[in-house]
Amino acid sequence: MRIAFGTDHAGVQLKRQLMDLVVRLGHETLDFGTHSEEPVDYPDVIRPAAEAVARGDADLGIVMGGSGNGEAIVANKVPGIRCAVCHDVTTARLSREHNDANMISLGQRIVGSQVAEDIVRTWLATPFSGEERHARRIAKIHAAEAPRTI
Repeated sequence: MRIAFGTDHAGVQLKRQLMDLVVRLGHETLDFGTHSEEPVDYPDVIRPAAEAVARGDADLGIVMGGSGNGEAIVANKVPGIRCAVCHDVTTARLSREHNDANMISLGQRIVGSQVAEDIVRTWLATPFSGEERHARRIAKIHAAEAPRTI
């Protein structure tokens, strides 16, 4: 699989570690930055990673920052993206099984490096359950992306 990565300055160390892990697991990585701890505005690096997943240039995406919250918000603004903030293996597993999450967001200041690796391993290994109730809900998420007048 091709995995898109994006991070702001607060997640650079975790990004490097997780990109190495993903390569060791036999996957290809696409790096949308940033590459240093020099401050950047996270939407500038997260949106291109999410767009790559939405276009199909990447199969899945992993974004990072200090908490992971802002990064998930930005990713979820891109139609077709279902990005879950994950703090442990349970949230990672459920994001795939129930939500068919095609991106996850991690906080370098929130999760330790070993937990982050466990999250990524679990997330990559977990398929969508395909259960009708979950598929129905995902279809409603897609429908909510359609433009409408409020």
